[in-house]
Amino acid sequence: MVDTVIRHKGFVKRVTGTSLIVSIVNKSACSSCHANGACSVADFQEKEIEIPYVGEKHVPGQVVTILFRESAGFKALFYGYIFPFLLVMLTLILVSVTTKNEALAGLSALGILAPYYITLYFFRQHLKKVFKFELEEIN
Repeated sequence: MVDTVIRHKGFVKRVTGTSLIVSIVNKSACSSCHANGACSVADFQEKEIEIPYVGEKHVPGQVVTILFRESAGFKALFYGYIFPFLLVMLTLILVSVTTKNEALAGLSALGILAPYYITLYFFRQHLKKVFKFELEEIN
C-alpha cells in the first residue's frame, strides 16, 4: 500500500533553536466553490504548526511546503474522534445496563472524555513524534 503524502503551503512565522513555527491558512470546503463570495471570514482559519528543524536555511516570512502522511491523518482521526466516540458509547451502555439510571449513564459517558483528553495532553510529546510534519526539501 502506497502512503499518500498531503502537501500544504505555509509561511515561516518563527524560527527557534530546534523547530520552525509555520503558519498555514485552513480554508473550509465552501471557500473553493463558485459561491465563495457569500462565505465569511470565519471560513478561513490560521493555524500554527511546529516542525522539528535544525538549520539556518529558513527565515520568517518564507513560503514553505509542509508534508504530512495520510496514514498519520487516519491515526489522528481515530485518536481524536473515533476512539472517544466508542468510549462514550461503551460507557453509556455499561453504566446504563448496570445501574438502570439514565442520568448517571449520560453523565458518566460524558465524564469519561475528560480523563481521555487529559491523558492525550500528557502524552503530547510522544504524539508529536507519531504525527510529525515535515518540510519539503528545497533543491
